[in-house]
Amino acid sequence: MNTKLFIQALTKFLLGVIILGILIFLPAWSLHYWQGWLLIGILFIPMFIAGLIMMVKNPELLQKRLNAKEQEKEQKIVVVLSSLLFIAAFVVAGLNWRFQWCVLPNWAVWTAAGIFLACYLLYAEVLRENTYLSRTIEIQEHQKVIDTGLYGIVRHPMYTATTLLFLMMPLVLASPISFGIMLLYIPLIVKRIRNEETVLEHGLEGYSEYKQRVKYKLIPYIW
Repeated sequence: MNTKLFIQALTKFLLGVIILGILIFLPAWSLHYWQGWLLIGILFIPMFIAGLIMMVKNPELLQKRLNAKEQEKEQKIVVVLSSLLFIAAFVVAGLNWRFQWCVLPNWAVWTAAGIFLACYLLYAEVLRENTYLSRTIEIQEHQKVIDTGLYGIVRHPMYTATTLLFLMMPLVLASPISFGIMLLYIPLIVKRIRNEETVLEHGLEGYSEYKQRVKYKLIPYIW
């Protein structure tokens, strides 16, 4: 096992748990916000399991997923705006629970949690199919076009999965107000996809032909 990679991954994992906990529970001013614990559980337990699997079977992919330094200027802007959006959505969710502005019923929370976990499985399948995936937009050495499985349906199944995951988070937190905030993520992901496709068309052999074969970017028969 790569000890350095393990420590790096574990540190980022624990930091993520702590930051999300602060963003949710501090505005709520209570640890009794059970929807917050539910989100932390369904988000970080599968993430921890997936990290262990990648550590053993594909440490190179894990390293790519830990690399979050964008080189493209447009993508740096998208990352910053997305981070601000997430902070706002989580803080508002905590405040929404604290002051009981508009709290979703339990059945809606559990439904959103089920959809979230299903999207996590979709995300895991994307990682299995495409070992070139990193968190930044780049052309890697020996990279080739992946056009099988989910990539034969839409060109960016990872973004399909993550967009659905992100939209479910506010609903798991029982906050329709935060869901409205998170909808602003959609134009950001559209911008990211357009920039990514420009980079891939110029730097990845066969990508232009792939675009002709697979017409839809994110949602089959829609876009």
